Amino acid sequence: MGDDILTIEEVAKYLRVSERTVYDWAQKGEIPSGKIGTVWRFKKSEVEKWVNERLSSSDRSGSSDISVQVKNILSPERIVFMGHPTRHDALVELSASLATAPQVKDARELEVEILKREELMSTAIGRGLAIPHVRLSSVTDLVVAVGISRVDIIDFQSIDDAPVRLLFMIAAAYNQHRYYLQTLSFFSAKLKDPELRDSLLNAQSSLAAYNLLTA
Repeated sequence: MGDDILTIEEVAKYLRVSERTVYDWAQKGEIPSGKIGTVWRFKKSEVEKWVNERLSSSDRSGSSDISVQVKNILSPERIVFMGHPTRHDALVELSASLATAPQVKDARELEVEILKREELMSTAIGRGLAIPHVRLSSVTDLVVAVGISRVDIIDFQSIDDAPVRLLFMIAAAYNQHRYYLQTLSFFSAKLKDPELRDSLLNAQSSLAAYNLLTA
């Protein structure tokens, strides 16, 4: 499945950018791609790896001006402990939690778009971590929910084949592109710490997990 071939339109939908932007990246060789005749094509596994590398290297490309305050985008009530072995059920439960935030005005749209995004390309970035994310016009400001799974979620198709145990779900307004990318990079970098990941997995309450993330 990792070798699925994507079109410019599909890559644009996944990255939430215009088709023109993807086309320009392909022309400049910035994104892994190939041409069949006059048509650009993209290997799913290569695009996924490219996205993850951009997230993990963000601290070398201007992330010094990132100002993500976890306490402003997350509350203990939106940290949930889950026991679903499948990504679909885990994403549905976590989107329901995220939809309790006042910034989310359409719970159904959030769930549908989160699932649609995941079908197009996995948001698992390795080390047992997934960061499902969307930008929607029905979201008024960026907000986060966290899922801590008590069981392995084995069908996330992570790039390192590790089962997912931690999910950070991000929903942002459509005009928050920069802050949205900064938040993705922030959590990707923060969760590289194995001690933090282990502490979250062993947390006994939502408040304890919240305190770890806001320390």
